[in-house]
Amino acid sequence: MYDILRPLLFKLDAETAHRVTMYGLGVAQRSDFAHWIATPPADFPTTVFGIDFPNPVGLAAGLDKNGEHLDALNALGFGFIEVGTVTPLPQVGNDKPRMFRLPQHEAIINRLGFNNGGVDALVRNVQQSSYHGVLGINIGKNKDTPNEKAVSDYLLCLTRVYEHASYITVNISSPNTQGLRDLQQEATLRRFISVLREAQERLGSQHGKRKPMLLKIAPDLAEIELDAIADVLTRTGIDGVICTNTTVDHSAVADDPQGNETGGLSGKPLFERSTAVLAGMHKRLQGRVPLIGVGGVLDGSDAAEKIAAGASLVQIYSGLIYRGPHLIGECVNEIRRQREDVPHAG
Repeated sequence: MYDILRPLLFKLDAETAHRVTMYGLGVAQRSDFAHWIATPPADFPTTVFGIDFPNPVGLAAGLDKNGEHLDALNALGFGFIEVGTVTPLPQVGNDKPRMFRLPQHEAIINRLGFNNGGVDALVRNVQQSSYHGVLGINIGKNKDTPNEKAVSDYLLCLTRVYEHASYITVNISSPNTQGLRDLQQEATLRRFISVLREAQERLGSQHGKRKPMLLKIAPDLAEIELDAIADVLTRTGIDGVICTNTTVDHSAVADDPQGNETGGLSGKPLFERSTAVLAGMHKRLQGRVPLIGVGGVLDGSDAAEKIAAGASLVQIYSGLIYRGPHLIGECVNEIRRQREDVPHAG
């Protein structure tokens, strides 16, 4: 089905195509026609962060920023769904056009800028949905909030979403909010994560259940920066790391007419770098902190390679745009096959 629809969707600009697709998924789900679009994979239970996932392939943040389409997305067979990035106050994001497809590279460049309806709107949407699966909520700061006050934005979001999330992701790695990635610097990150960890434990006691907190990092960090981040994460007791966000390095798409557009690059050109960062963090953290691999997963072998590089779970986004919903099952089945092929000691 998606192979037929994709050429039509690609005639629309990227944001319009996104709205049309999400509307169509909602109609299909409410009409009980979702099986025409995708066949959910057989369960492949995976336990990470103390959470039981039906399968290890999830949706990355960014596709459903406001948590408006949880029921429709659930029908596709994801093992978990991450919504956001959400900020305390609504914001329109950057000027349009701000999302560009590069089909010859199976890539996307976006400079959306955390466009979302604000944390209260997201919470209402989550409460009104029928989704009871694993839900990650990705939190950020408003554009106008200076970095020295950023932690207040994250604390507000953490507090508001805590009871509704299975886990919370702290996003300080988007390239589309000016200065945001500066929060990844070692001394700043140590103070920042320590404050959020204190709040996490306090909220866990308050709600009677501790929810894991993850950090999403950039793919453009130098080795010495990754060393410092690994040290901070180990010392502060973070629950998990998502490797990685989009890249500001557009050298792989320099030959494309839109390759020089400002913004974060995702899709196939990101795969090699994001997987290298994933493998590097796995080595540094020595299995003490679970990892989610995301970036450039376009087929099942890409997902399996993320797992082989040290990921416990995999997320997709751009691959969904280029390959359609059947990519979910393809990834689950390839990870399943890889794990079944691993010889058991004994």
